[in-house]
Order: sequence, then structure tokens, then C-alpha cells
Amino acid sequence: MTRSKVYFTDMRCEIGDSLIDKTRRVMEAAGFGTVDMKDRFVAIKLHFGELGNLSYLRPNYARLVADMVKENGGMPFLTDCNTLYVGRRKHALEHMDTANMNGFNPMSTGCQIIIGDGLRGTDDVEIPVENGRYVRTAKIGRAIADSDVLVTLNHFKCHELTGMGGAIKNLAMGCASRRGKMEMHSAGKPSVDGDMCRGCGRCIPNCAQDAISMSDRKASIDLDACVGCGRCIGACPFDAVSAMMDEDKDVLNAKMVEYASAVLRDRPSFHVTVVCDVSPYCDCHGENDVPVIPDVGILASFDPVALDRACVDLVQKQPVIPGSRLHDNCGGCRPDDLLTCNHPNTRWQSHFEHAEEMGFGNCEYELVEIR
Repeated sequence: MTRSKVYFTDMRCEIGDSLIDKTRRVMEAAGFGTVDMKDRFVAIKLHFGELGNLSYLRPNYARLVADMVKENGGMPFLTDCNTLYVGRRKHALEHMDTANMNGFNPMSTGCQIIIGDGLRGTDDVEIPVENGRYVRTAKIGRAIADSDVLVTLNHFKCHELTGMGGAIKNLAMGCASRRGKMEMHSAGKPSVDGDMCRGCGRCIPNCAQDAISMSDRKASIDLDACVGCGRCIGACPFDAVSAMMDEDKDVLNAKMVEYASAVLRDRPSFHVTVVCDVSPYCDCHGENDVPVIPDVGILASFDPVALDRACVDLVQKQPVIPGSRLHDNCGGCRPDDLLTCNHPNTRWQSHFEHAEEMGFGNCEYELVEIR
């Protein structure tokens, strides 16, 4: 198989140059302008950052991508799907408020924001997974599924469940509706925290399976009747319902690969990743720890698997920042595998093993450096 090309530029800037200029150059070199966007809806998939977290990508990068889409005749919009966990992005109104407070709005980015899976995280489309082992149909946010072209803008970071987060995770977990996230994260069903439940009953009419009942003014879920759609999570005003998050880590990674392959099925796409502020945890946290390695650079490719693999290889070559979580974990010594040392119970390699098994993307790549 021919190796996929991944284009890379570091984050050094001479006077008169900028990171935005360098991002444009690496995108142009990678072939962004060859994508047919004329009069087509172009979804720019990114993470708006949880409120309180400051390691997400600045809106300036989104503005550049939106401008380049418009230069190519496309109609861009920024998008992300609602979260499965309880936070400030669990329904569209809070999600857009958080995006606005983190600096993403039509004035700063030059395009509109559309939450991909609707008001409550239930507006989705089922897309068949080809050659999958775990998932038959991926549940993808309707606005993303309805787009003509998909561009991902990814922040590479460590992750406590998947080992690392890049293009694959942004495509899979990020494009999935609430029930899609449930399918990837959980081998079980939602559960109710009795201490937090106030017996308001708002979850009951949101369950199409009649799986929720009240006893002593507390909600309970019949797990035999529950289908894991997650509607009750978004409906609870007191954050008493949550997913079990109990799926095996390798299976979680494999399911994400299958979701990523489905969302890109029969759809032109392009992928950009910025490896900076590499925090030890996901941007979904309402806080961020100090970066574990120095800033690395900006990468672009048509192949999200090759792009993630190149990011991992570049990260593994970096020194450990003193005083970081990774520095504490490795006792001040430089480990052979930085990602595993950061989260020992994860195995990032399973992303690429399953992608290779499915024939999705290419784990072999050629790194082309752009100045």
C-alpha cells in the first residue's frame, strides 16, 4: 500500500510570520484547495472546549479554516455534538453558550455554529459501518451527516480512556449523537444517582421504552427495557443520570475507529491537527493541567489514521515538561512510551490495530515538512 502523505510544520515563527500563516501553508501544501466545495455545505468539526478549560484550540484557527472554505466557494459552519457526560455542553443551548464564552461566534470565526445532534442530543442519522466488528450502524449527528464536506480541526492531547485524542476521536466521539456516544462508551446502560435525584419525573416522558419508574420519589431504570439512547441524561435538570462508562478500553478505541469510518463514508474530507498545549486529560474537563510536553506543530492530511499516527510518533520524541503529570508519573525519567506512562490503563495502539484490520486509512505515512 502506498504511504499516505502527512504535511507538517513546527510552531517556530520568524518576525512577520504567524502560526495562522503557517497553518494556511501546510493546509495548501496538503491539497486543501483540491476539495470540491463549490456551493456545498462544509462542516468544520472541532471541540469548543468545556467551560473552565483553556487548552482547547483558539478560535483563530477556526476562522482560518472557515475563510479558506469560503475562498474555495463552500458554505462553512462550525459544529460539535452534545456530550454524554454532565457538564456545560449536554444540550444545544448550554453548548452554544459555552462556545460563545470560549470565543467562538460568527464575528470571531466568520461562520455560524450548528450543534450537530440538535437540542437534546437526539437528532441523528444511522450510517452503516462497513467491515466493522462491534457496531452495525453509527449514530451520527444529523447536521454533520447532512453536510457535503467534512473538515476536522483537531487538538491533539492525552486522554484518560483512549490514551490519546486526535482526528479519529474528533470524528467518532465528536460526531456521534448521545446514543452513539453511549454505544461507544458503555457496555451497560445509564444509572441514576439516588442522592442527586429529586423525583421531578422529567426523565419519564423522555423514555420511549417506558424503562423509567418512580419509587419513594426517586427514579430507577429497568436495564432490561432500556436501549441506551441516553435521552434521560439530557432531560435530567439535576444531573442525576449518567452513563456507566464501563466499556473495555480496547473495544472503545475499536468502536471509535468504526464510527470514524462511517462518518467519512462517501464524503470528501480533510483533516488538520494542532499539537500544542498537550494536556494530560481531554478538553471535556472543566479544567486543564499543565502541558506534559512542549508544543510540537501543525499537521494536515486527507488520511485521519495516518495523521493520528504521525502525531503520536512526533509526541513520543518530545522531552517531558518538568512539574507535569507525566513528569510525576515517570519519576523524572523519560519513558519509552509517553502516552502509556501518562495513563497506564490505556492502550492507544488499538486505534491503529483496528483501523488496519478494517482497511480504514493507512498507518504508514510519509511526513512532508513545510516551512
